[in-house]
Amino acid sequence: MARALIVVDVQNDFCEGGSLAVTGGAGVATAISAALAADARQWDRVVATRDHHIDPGHHFSDQPDFVDTWPAHTVVGTDGVELHANLATERVEAIFDKGEYAAAYSGFEGRNADGLDLTGWLHAHDVTEVDVVGIATDHCVRATALDAARNGFTTTVLLDLTAGVAAPTTQRALLELEQAGVSLVGEPVVAA
Repeated sequence: MARALIVVDVQNDFCEGGSLAVTGGAGVATAISAALAADARQWDRVVATRDHHIDPGHHFSDQPDFVDTWPAHTVVGTDGVELHANLATERVEAIFDKGEYAAAYSGFEGRNADGLDLTGWLHAHDVTEVDVVGIATDHCVRATALDAARNGFTTTVLLDLTAGVAAPTTQRALLELEQAGVSLVGEPVVAA
């Protein structure tokens, strides 16, 4: 029985200066790195997810509604798709890319370089508990944590290590996570 840290979408485009920046994103990258350095034994496994768009269809829009459609972001071949420089990646054992040809919010929709999905990888490494951190609390962190719980993992979101897009959507996400049996620890970084 092992515990894993899932680092969700801590990418250049979701941090300050990126095409779909979330306030506090770079700081969250730094805080995750500090947590990994402070207690390396807290997590047996560390994985990351990336939004990884090639042609996600209607997910991109010139007039985005910021609910179902968004400005172009995390496009394969651009700097925006890369993990942020403030995120220490030495312990990241696998990266799960999602959303090449469709919208994908949950890391459980992704696959690693070997074509294995996140559920399969976690089971193969005897993981039963996951802590979810990253960007954005109210979108991809929310979807990843909900799928982790649905897939039978004991799931905790470490809110101090997340950044939310907006206070109202973050509060709705937290309520949904609680109702799904996800443990919430700390307070999310979120713009007012």
